[in-house]
Amino acid sequence: MADNVSKEIRSKTMAKIKSKRTGFEDQVTKELWRRGVRFRRNVDDLFGSPDISNKRKKTIVFLDSCFWHGCVEHCRIPKTNTEYWQRKIMKNVTRDAQVTEYYNRKGWNIIRIWEHDVKNHYLEVIDRLEKLL
Repeated sequence: MADNVSKEIRSKTMAKIKSKRTGFEDQVTKELWRRGVRFRRNVDDLFGSPDISNKRKKTIVFLDSCFWHGCVEHCRIPKTNTEYWQRKIMKNVTRDAQVTEYYNRKGWNIIRIWEHDVKNHYLEVIDRLEKLL
């Protein structure tokens, strides 16, 4: 499918995409907080800045969007500037693997939740996180 906006507009649009406190991240954290689960968000002093963390329980959660984290089911590389996007997403996938390995070596519980899991199985995801956190 061809892009229906100019390069300049597309660039401005992509630049506005947030990496923290995204819509689906807010949805998950608000429900967990409503259920009485206590945690911290986007803690910078933890490697990889996990979306949700509980240091006392040595548990971290990453809420990974399908596009930016290279979901094999849903990530569609844009047809323009394909090489750039492939490199960008593969860099993110590699970094995610390094972060996961780091926390596994340290003995932490690490949970990665895909954006599509939140959309398709919201209550199951929330119930699982509530038990672990």
